[in-house]
Amino acid sequence: WLKQPADQRSASFPKEPLSKDEADLAIRMISEKLLAECAAGFRAELDAKVIKVGGKEMKYLEKSFGEAKEGERSLWISMHGGGGAPARVNDQQWRNQIRLYAPEEGVVVAPRAPTNTWNLWHEGHIDDLFQRLIDAFVCQKGVSPDRVYLMGYSAGGDGVYQLAPRMADRFAAAAMMAGHPNDAKPLGLRNLPFMIFMGGRDGAYDRNKVAAQWGRLLEDLKKGDPAGYEHKVTIYDGLGHWMNGRDREALPWMAEHVRDAWPKKVVWRQSNRTHDRFYWLSVPRDQAKGGQVARAEVKGQEISIQTTDLTSLRLRLSDALLDLDKPVRVLVNGEEKFNGPVQRKVEAIWKSLEERKDPRSVATATVDLNL
Repeated sequence: WLKQPADQRSASFPKEPLSKDEADLAIRMISEKLLAECAAGFRAELDAKVIKVGGKEMKYLEKSFGEAKEGERSLWISMHGGGGAPARVNDQQWRNQIRLYAPEEGVVVAPRAPTNTWNLWHEGHIDDLFQRLIDAFVCQKGVSPDRVYLMGYSAGGDGVYQLAPRMADRFAAAAMMAGHPNDAKPLGLRNLPFMIFMGGRDGAYDRNKVAAQWGRLLEDLKKGDPAGYEHKVTIYDGLGHWMNGRDREALPWMAEHVRDAWPKKVVWRQSNRTHDRFYWLSVPRDQAKGGQVARAEVKGQEISIQTTDLTSLRLRLSDALLDLDKPVRVLVNGEEKFNGPVQRKVEAIWKSLEERKDPRSVATATVDLNL
């Protein structure tokens, strides 16, 4: 089946259910095939250091540090400040950004925002550009999808506040430096370690006050959910918008963390820039709406979901989450919506990898729920 041309595979998926060992083998085989095929597709963009999606282009600068085994490299996405300024000002901020942070190991990428608007890093096209950037570095640069980190300074910090909750399933940790959240909410950070760094005298737009407020919000969320919402907030007394490089202390803390691609508990809140997939939950793209919230938890073979906003939901399942050789029971708002066996299928594996070049988050089975 894998030897067929790529455009023919989707019309002829093997129908037989797979055992766990067969599914593991299928993941390895399909990942190897798809990543090799996509590497050629990314080569021109990586050679030119320009990522392209949907008519938008994002240039980037790149530096490498230390050594790691193939497939275990870390990726540090570092967003520059500026915004609402002439291109030359944002260009200067961009070129400076690549010099700010040096992890012991990893590839640091400083992307250049495609626009010069005030909201450089939380316009809707950024999500797709970052998804493609991560996929490209996984396919071509030996990066582990479990070791991708997000940082940003000033307007780049604005972007961290916005992007981290809505793309939490792609990052291992995130650090916000000297930014403002605008309308962002922290609910989606349940499984993403999150840092805030701020000068105590950085009073423009009340950045210092809002940073402290977010710290309290995260603390309240953690009190209600002690296994989640890992965070650290540092406000430097006496410092203004520039923190004299002291925020570099973020990097060792971040590097200690790797992504959990299959957390037992997920909290998904859609922002105005919607997504159709978040960890092991998925919704039809045309049904994703800003403000939707779903809370899902696995205990043994039972999945409990709380939501009042969704009309349909797909569960992306794996033996990393529960035992697919045993029946699965699904409750939505206390009502049983599914109870029975699920089958591992090649189609689920293939579609997972088509969506994202992320072998660690591959679903081997799916369950569709009409809510």
